[in-house]
Order: sequence, then structure tokens, then C-alpha cells
Amino acid sequence: MRQAGGRDVCARGDDVVAAFERAPAALEAAVAIQRAMRAGPWPGDISPRLRIGLHRGRPTLNDTGYVGLSIHAAARICFAAHGGQIVISAPVRTGVLESLAEDLSLRSIGAWRFRGLPEPMDLFQVEAGDLLADFPPLRSAIPAK
Repeated sequence: MRQAGGRDVCARGDDVVAAFERAPAALEAAVAIQRAMRAGPWPGDISPRLRIGLHRGRPTLNDTGYVGLSIHAAARICFAAHGGQIVISAPVRTGVLESLAEDLSLRSIGAWRFRGLPEPMDLFQVEAGDLLADFPPLRSAIPAK
């Protein structure tokens, strides 16, 4: 994450929130993290899977860290994803399209509603030949009609 220019802004338990100045750097870090997790090595039959959610917005920085709807959106997207999955919002997609690596694609997984957010969000799954690709519907989100 730091190699792509990210900064840890919050770590609680096994959750980590990072901030990036540019969406392509955030996506680069997310893909690198998933690839490293898949490569292991892990003892025995362990195959840990991380879920990653990316959102782009303008949070406010105060004495306790970053706050605002964009932080809540990123957290909701991440929580809705499945282990091994990278889910990004439409603003992230817009920010990465021109620089998307040749081995990556973005597949629409539809519009979803999240508790505490005023509008549905169009979401996309990041795909590559070496990443997991088949997941059930998102957790804790409601498909927008």
C-alpha cells in the first residue's frame, strides 16, 4: 500500500483504512494486496481472503481522523464485498479508466443501496486472470431497483 503512495489513516482490529491522492494508486495497491494474499505462502491449508472496497470522495480531516459520507461509503462497500473480492464505486472507476492495466477489467455488479447513505451506488468488481472472480451477491447491501 505504501509503495503505491497510500497512507494508513485508521486501523481497528483487522480493518485498515488507507488514503490515496489518486484512484489509480489505490487500485494498484488493492490488486497488489490481493495477489500477495493469493501467493502466500500460508501454513497448512490456510487460504486467508481479504475483502477490499474502494471509494473516491472528499472526506474531512479532523482531530480524530478522516470523517464524512465518503468514509462511510468506503466502509460499506468493503463490508459488502466477499473475501478475495475488490469492489469499487463508480467514482473510482471513472478515476482509473484511462490508466487501467491491460490485465485488469471492471465488471458492473449493479447499483446497490447501503444503510446510512442517501443514494444507491453503482459498483464494479475488479477482475484479472489471477484473481478470484466468482462471488455471490454482495453482503449487507440491497440491490437498487
